[in-house]
Amino acid sequence: MDVIKVQQISTRPIEKVIVHPLVLISIVDNYNRVAKDTRKRVVGVLLGSTFKGTVDVSNSYAVPFEEDENDPSIWFLDHNYHESMFSMFKRINAKEHVVGWYSTGPKLRENDLDIHGLFNDYVPNPVLVIIDVQPKELGIPTKAYCTVEEVKENATQKSQNVFVHVPSEIAAHEVEEIGVEHLLRDVKDTTISTLATEVTAKLTALKGLDARLREIRSYLDLVIDKKLPLNHEILYHLQDVFNLLPNLNVAELVKAFSVKTNDMMLVTYLSSVIRSVIALHNLINNKVRRYLEFLFCLFGVVQFTLLYQERIKDDICGCFI
Repeated sequence: MDVIKVQQISTRPIEKVIVHPLVLISIVDNYNRVAKDTRKRVVGVLLGSTFKGTVDVSNSYAVPFEEDENDPSIWFLDHNYHESMFSMFKRINAKEHVVGWYSTGPKLRENDLDIHGLFNDYVPNPVLVIIDVQPKELGIPTKAYCTVEEVKENATQKSQNVFVHVPSEIAAHEVEEIGVEHLLRDVKDTTISTLATEVTAKLTALKGLDARLREIRSYLDLVIDKKLPLNHEILYHLQDVFNLLPNLNVAELVKAFSVKTNDMMLVTYLSSVIRSVIALHNLINNKVRRYLEFLFCLFGVVQFTLLYQERIKDDICGCFI
């Protein structure tokens, strides 16, 4: 524990918690391996940094955890495993330290205050981030909490710590964001068709491009208004990007786009015509099949009636012989 206790951060009140996508992916992977299709939850340690009341959670690792469903006061968290894991993480990145812990909740539980108290030995003001690994609606799947001391009005009662909500958001560095986007492209939902998946990927990419362009425009507006200093390196990279844009006013390029568009529209039109013809053909075949079934049924009834009449006639003739 000595290795961890030397890591001290500011005791300034926490105003915001930023969670990186890598942390979410790691937690979901841990949940799927340990507690999927069960009522159990997984618990782990959050690593990162704190600056001016903002906690930046950039890494995490799981910790063995067990609890009694019938008695919340009975639980076990392997802090020895946590300390050895943190020592190894410290060798890789000395800038990351313990900032709190996570749980897959999906909501606060009775023993969370006790677990939170354990992490007070490793960080002065830890945060608890609850991750909803199975969200039922769109939105940020994280809820962050920290503890404050609640003083009772009655002096005979002891003060106690309570959880208070802290705003949280998802953010990533550019390199991390690109890696996550490439990773998500390989995640396929079997319930969605390939075409729908491709359209969704295109839409997501366009939304990302729109967000980048708006951010660039906002930055340039701030530079023009002299609210931000001029950065020649940023302008140099922007100029490189704009130089890579094709000139769409070239006559040959416009003609090529028109030909390509016409070819695609022709294929779409032919596909619609063929689909309509096939549907009409299937409808006619269905009508013909039902009509033939009706004729066969009618023919069978008539044939049975004739045979029955002949049989009665033979029986009557046999009676008179």
